[in-house]
Amino acid sequence: MKLVKYLSLIALFLTAGMAYAQDGDVEKDEARKPGHYNNNRFKQLYEEFSTPNVYRSPNGAPGPQYYQQRADYEMDLILDDKTSRLYGTETITYTNNSPDELEYLWVQLDQNVRARDSKSPLIEPSGATPAELASSFVGKYMGAGFDGGFKIDYVKDKSGNPLPHTINRTMMRIDLPEAMETGDKFTFSIKWWYNIPDHTVDRARSGYEVFEDGNKGYVIAQFYPRMAVYSDVEGWQNSQFWGRDEFALPFGDFEVNITVPADHVLDATGELLNRKEVFSSTMMNRYEKAKKEYKEPVQIVTEAEAETASKGFASGTKTWKFKAEMVRDYGFATSRRYMWDMMAVKIGNRDVMAVSVYPPEGNPLWEDWSTKVVASTLETYSRMAFDYPYHKAISVHAKNQGMEYPMICWNYGRPDKDGNYSERTKYGMFGVVIHEVGHNYYPMIVNSDERQWTWMDEGINTFVQYVAEQDFGEKYPEAIAPNTKYPSRRGPAKNIVGYMAGDQDYIMPIMTKGLNTYSFGANAYSKPATGLNILRETIMGRELFDYAFKTYSQRWMFKHPTPEDFFRTMEDASAVDLDWFWRAWFYTTDYTDIGVKEVKKFYVTSKMNKEVREMMEARGMKESDLPPLVYLVEEGSEDFDPSMKNATLDEVTTLQEYIMDNVPAEDRAAMKNPKYFYEVVFEKPGGIPMPIIAEITYADGSTERITYPAQIWRKNDAEVGKVIASEKEITKIMVDPDEETADIDTSNNAWPKRKKLGEFNKFKNEVKGEE
Repeated sequence: MKLVKYLSLIALFLTAGMAYAQDGDVEKDEARKPGHYNNNRFKQLYEEFSTPNVYRSPNGAPGPQYYQQRADYEMDLILDDKTSRLYGTETITYTNNSPDELEYLWVQLDQNVRARDSKSPLIEPSGATPAELASSFVGKYMGAGFDGGFKIDYVKDKSGNPLPHTINRTMMRIDLPEAMETGDKFTFSIKWWYNIPDHTVDRARSGYEVFEDGNKGYVIAQFYPRMAVYSDVEGWQNSQFWGRDEFALPFGDFEVNITVPADHVLDATGELLNRKEVFSSTMMNRYEKAKKEYKEPVQIVTEAEAETASKGFASGTKTWKFKAEMVRDYGFATSRRYMWDMMAVKIGNRDVMAVSVYPPEGNPLWEDWSTKVVASTLETYSRMAFDYPYHKAISVHAKNQGMEYPMICWNYGRPDKDGNYSERTKYGMFGVVIHEVGHNYYPMIVNSDERQWTWMDEGINTFVQYVAEQDFGEKYPEAIAPNTKYPSRRGPAKNIVGYMAGDQDYIMPIMTKGLNTYSFGANAYSKPATGLNILRETIMGRELFDYAFKTYSQRWMFKHPTPEDFFRTMEDASAVDLDWFWRAWFYTTDYTDIGVKEVKKFYVTSKMNKEVREMMEARGMKESDLPPLVYLVEEGSEDFDPSMKNATLDEVTTLQEYIMDNVPAEDRAAMKNPKYFYEVVFEKPGGIPMPIIAEITYADGSTERITYPAQIWRKNDAEVGKVIASEKEITKIMVDPDEETADIDTSNNAWPKRKKLGEFNKFKNEVKGEE
């Protein structure tokens, strides 16, 4: 009986100092609460995830029966510079690699979003404004509207017979003469044309810009009827294009002939097959030089030559011929007013051409930096993911544009008419070039469904963009402010706090279709990028994160991953269970808020304290019933004696007796001799579990970091306690001192509590740059 009482009391000792319930013990007089489902934030994601199958394995890799469809294109394009129209004939060979029988095919007609009868404007609510620009008023209420939709001349099979087809807004169903079985190929042709929009007016992803001298610069994409994706996840990806969510496309080979005015220069997705026909001998010599230049871009077309070409309008035409293998899309840029430069960059054991195309309006910024940014970006992304597999990457300057396609992208960042530019313009140009070139990896190669999961391309790419920006700043310190790091806008945890702390009525989880979310930029770009950066820098560490991230990228090169494939691979390749993080950061709108609730100081003694006396009395025990114990006494409590502050552990008789009897003599010298004992209670008003990063400052001015893993919150989601035994007195504890966890309220992060400043003093400190 004595032993039972003793063990019972010891069990109570283990929890006596905890003011927070660890296991939910219920007092006898407390009303019994009803049962509940498992609401633990660390439960597995079985409810949210789809079940693995033969197509997608539980480790996040493609399954043994994974398949994907293929679409190969042959296209002949004619650009009419006078009318700004694009005419095309394309032949598509579609291969059914699925186990399913297909009775029809779906083709995307994305230009129909700008058709006169487009329903896209009708889904956006609007109200009457007290005043508007005349141009805006006419466009809204008086004009007929721009007619930019596809005009389909015919759809025919390979024998020239018409194919029945039905157009539903931005999708076209082609009814097959007979169903396609597994392995079947079907070839058909479409002839079409459309009016190219002025992208500076309606911010189209593709179109033209009119320069002051009347010339046009064309950046052309989404310009042809494109096969939709058919996959094991959704069958046909048949979500309409309303203007925001981007594209899901199958891979294939492209053979494209593009006819433009003879005085245009042009670059596009794919390898230029007839370079000697479309290049002058001077351009050829410069191109051969550029292939051997790794430090400075070589001008293929100079500013002076672009200015001279701009003064004439050729009546003849020239056809540029390209071939691209294993790409999911196609784009090209052309103008007589374009400059052109290139340099080589070593990627693995191959040379890749970094290329820039831009009008004189982009100088001097573009000539100085665009191609170097392209080269640096390819180096970073190849390190983080896989070696860039294509032979070139092109950055095209287009006013107010930022858009991506395989091997080619449009980017903004324009100096004023005198060639001057601000730091904001410069960093904006650097950032957009890095971001859009990076899209070659995500989603042009790691081919996620942009129409459904915007964050899988924008968010993942923005994360790697952050890494690439920091690399660029280190490689080219002359490009940024002296003695600073690259000022990345997205990536650092502190930069997302404003969004995370916003009005919950206007925040949606990342796992929301982009068309339906609020704060699109923060939700699709910033928050997922920040989450991945927190994983890399704070939760997993760079080594584990980078290995897992590269594993995901390489597993899903030239394939169609889903969110589950990403989440599962990151865990599979790192041995880090991250279900709690995916749920909190991606599936909810919870936020981080962790602080210090209270700190108590204790001293060690051999004298029994009040808590133990009361426990013993309640159980009818005597002091003789207990073995020798070591007691903790809180400073300022009834049992506290100021002399305890000067006592040493070797004065605690019971402690020394235990050491003499149980610790070998040779180990005693290495034993710590803590003098101070602190019980720190950390609180978590926020919903997201995060590691507790505690910086401890001692009386001698030294500091120490202790990081408690996020799993410390697994049994109590509100507050947890930790005892810190220290040889030195603690004067300050700061939670998340480097702002690594996106904590939205730092007022509770410090002990002792920081005094709130008056508004005037706060303003003075902000002016001084002080916290």
